[in-house]
Amino acid sequence: MSVRVLVTGRPGGVSDGEFASLNLASHVGDDPAAVTVNRSLVAARVGVPAHRLVVLAAVSGGPVARVGASGPAEVTGVEALVTTEPDLALAVIAADCVPVLLADDEAGVVAVAHAGRRGVAARIVPDAVAAMADLGAAAGRTTAWLGPAICGRCYEVGEQVAAQVSDLEPAAAVTTRWGTPGLDLTAAVHDQLRRCGVVDVGVDGRCTLEDLDLFSYRRDGRTGRHAAVVVRTASPAAEGGTR
Repeated sequence: MSVRVLVTGRPGGVSDGEFASLNLASHVGDDPAAVTVNRSLVAARVGVPAHRLVVLAAVSGGPVARVGASGPAEVTGVEALVTTEPDLALAVIAADCVPVLLADDEAGVVAVAHAGRRGVAARIVPDAVAAMADLGAAAGRTTAWLGPAICGRCYEVGEQVAAQVSDLEPAAAVTTRWGTPGLDLTAAVHDQLRRCGVVDVGVDGRCTLEDLDLFSYRRDGRTGRHAAVVVRTASPAAEGGTR
């Protein structure tokens, strides 16, 4: 078995207009047929059939859900997914929040989480690590990948919001490029993982607001969503990265 990860961007799909072109969200007003095609393209890139891609359309502050081969193609109402099913790709969509991928290949467990400011405050990523442990994973064996997200220099929030999150997660506290209160969600998630015992952490580092090849709700308002995808598979290597 091997673990593959993939981070998508805007290019490479069939959506038009403000959703151009590889929008993977079904809830933003894009043509559903285009979203279906885009998702099938992503599934092919990680080497699974389209029906083996499960998309997390997160609800901020939701719980962790376990999914299997007979589950739905899209899961709502939660903010993290975990599976032990091989060749089942989990995708988490985002447009400024931190998409988080987790894998313990030895235990055969992978997970995804959506870490916005509410998810960071609710500690959804530690909850996902705990859900993996319930299925036999170990934090010390787990690898994490943090996808592109709005950076602390660009994520301006009000003083009250900044205080609410940084009081719980001090690593999130930053000052923006404009000298105003901000939040560094990636730094907060990285610190949460460290406290959980996950030390193997890869960080994409791109800022969604600054990088025009990524979707950003904060920059564009009505827009699409990119994704981070993880799958544990025995099939030959595909376009996605392999661990």
